[in-house]
Amino acid sequence: MTAAASEVPRGNVLYLGALGAVEAIGRAARRTLETVGSTSRFLGDTALAFGDVRTWSPEVMGQARRLGVDSLPIGLFIAAFTGIVLALLASYSFTGAVPMYFVGTLVGKTVLLELAPVLTGLALAGRVGANIAAELGTMHVTEQIDALETLGYDPLAYLVVPRVIAGTAMFPVVVAAAMIMGIACGWAASALLLNLSTAEYVKGLRLFFQMFDVRYGLVKSASFGFAITLIGARRGLRAEGGAVGVGSAATSAVVYSAVLILVLDAFWAITWLLGHEATYQ
Repeated sequence: MTAAASEVPRGNVLYLGALGAVEAIGRAARRTLETVGSTSRFLGDTALAFGDVRTWSPEVMGQARRLGVDSLPIGLFIAAFTGIVLALLASYSFTGAVPMYFVGTLVGKTVLLELAPVLTGLALAGRVGANIAAELGTMHVTEQIDALETLGYDPLAYLVVPRVIAGTAMFPVVVAAAMIMGIACGWAASALLLNLSTAEYVKGLRLFFQMFDVRYGLVKSASFGFAITLIGARRGLRAEGGAVGVGSAATSAVVYSAVLILVLDAFWAITWLLGHEATYQ
C-alpha cells in the first residue's frame, strides 16, 4: 500500500516533466517558425518595394553619402594599422627562412582577400547597422512610420530600399579605399621599419597578384553591405517599448550583422574561392 502510494507521485512528476519539455520545445519551434515567416514576408515585401522607383530613387544619394562617404574615415583608419601590423608580422615570420620581398605578397593577398572586406564590414556593422536600427526603431516607436502610411508612402520603399541600395553600392567603395590604404601603409612600414626597398615590396606584391583577388573582395563586401542594411532595417522596424526597445534593436542588429558577415565570409570562401583555386590546379 505504501509502495503503491509512493509510485503515483513519482509517475506524476515524470509525466509533468515530460509535458513541460514538450511544451518548451513546441514554444521554441513556434517562435522559430514565426520568425522565419515574418522574415520571409519582410524580404518579399522589400523585393516588391524595389518596383516603387519614384519613392526610393530621390533618397538613394543621401543614404549613399551617410552610409558610404561618412564611413570612409573608419575604413581607412582600420586598414592603415592592418597594413602596418601585417608587414611587421610577415617580417617576424619570414626572418631567415623566406625572402623579405614576400612581405609584399602577404600584405597584398591578405588585405585584398580577407582583412579589408571583413574588418571593414565588422566596423561598419557597428556604425551602419546600429544607426539604421536606431533610426528606424525610433520612427517605429514614435509612430512616424504610421504617419508615412497615412500620407500614402510605402515605408519599405521610402525607408528600407534606399538604405539597402546605398549600402550594397557603397560598401565596395569603402573597402576599395581600405585595400589601397592597407597596401600603402604596409609599404610604408616595410620601408621605414624593415629597410625593405620599394622595388622589393612591389616585386612581392606583384608576384602572385590576380585581378580575381580584387573582384573577390569587392563582391564579398557588397554582400556584407546588403546583409547589414537589411538586418538593421528589420530590427529597427520590429523595435518596441520606447528607448529600451530601440537600444535592444540597435544591439541585436550589430550582433546579427557580425555573425552574418562571418557566415557570408565562409560561404564565399567555400563556393567561390575554392572553385577558382580548382581551376588553376
